[in-house]
Amino acid sequence: MTDDRERMSCDDLGRAVDDLAAAVRADRYAPDAVLALARGGLPPAGALAYALGVKNMATLNVEFYTGVDERLDEPLLLPPIPDLAVLRAERLLVVDDVADTGRTLARVREFCSEHTAEVKTAVLYEKPQSVVRADYVWRRTDRWIDFPWSAPATVSTAAG
Repeated sequence: MTDDRERMSCDDLGRAVDDLAAAVRADRYAPDAVLALARGGLPPAGALAYALGVKNMATLNVEFYTGVDERLDEPLLLPPIPDLAVLRAERLLVVDDVADTGRTLARVREFCSEHTAEVKTAVLYEKPQSVVRADYVWRRTDRWIDFPWSAPATVSTAAG
């Protein structure tokens, strides 16, 4: 039996952020702010904001997945919803870990477009069935992805 999973390491994350930042720069896109989609988008968004020199960040929590391949009918934006006007961003980069169905990214892009002049999206992975094509994608896959931050961690304590 084969393990049909994509495994992302911390080293892969570093390469992905470098590649995504290079793609954003090559596109001559200079975001004023980065919006991280919690939870999976937090690590790449923070790293990408550093790589692009963007200090203005916000986080948006969206509930859609309730388990492995189990989801709600529609993605829900959860409070507290950031006041995007406070970001004073003309150009916003929305970052997530994966565009699986793409419905979360579509919902967030729609919401942000009501408040910001230009919204672009960046993801580490995009799946073929995604209803949204992200502006910046590190890799495309149809496999389930194990991210370094979503794998169960082994915690050890020293006797003391």
